[in-house]
Amino acid sequence: MFNHIMVGSNDLDRSRAFYDAVLATLGFSGEPLVNVAASGHTRLFYRHNGNSFCVSEPINDEPATHANGGTIGFKCDSPEQVKRFHDVAVAHGGTSIEGPPGPRDGGALGPVHLSYVRDPDGNKLCALYRPTA
Repeated sequence: MFNHIMVGSNDLDRSRAFYDAVLATLGFSGEPLVNVAASGHTRLFYRHNGNSFCVSEPINDEPATHANGGTIGFKCDSPEQVKRFHDVAVAHGGTSIEGPPGPRDGGALGPVHLSYVRDPDGNKLCALYRPTA
C-alpha cells in the first residue's frame, strides 16, 4: 500500500546522525541515498527490505513541523529490538514519550511490545513488535 514515508527536517545533518543510528537497529546498513531535488533541496532516502524512509528539507522553504496526531511505526523483530530502537533514539537526540519501552495491551489485536520517541524535529516514531500466534 505504501511506497515511502517522508518527514521534514530543519537540520539534515542532525537528522542523518539520528536516523543512521536508529535505523541501523532495524537492519539498515550502508549510506542513505542523498538526492538533490530540482528545487535544490536535499533529501535522504533510506531503502531497506523494499521500503523507503525519507528525510527532506521542506520544498516550500517553510520550517519543518511534525504532524500533530501522526505516528510513523517501525516493525521490529523482538522486544529487545524495540528497546534498542528506543535507547539508540534517545542517545542520538530523540525524546522518550508515552512511558518506557515494554509490553502493552493491544486490545483485540493482542499483546504488543512498543516504545515511542520523538526525533530531533518532533516527529513521533513508534517501534513495535507483535508476537505471532
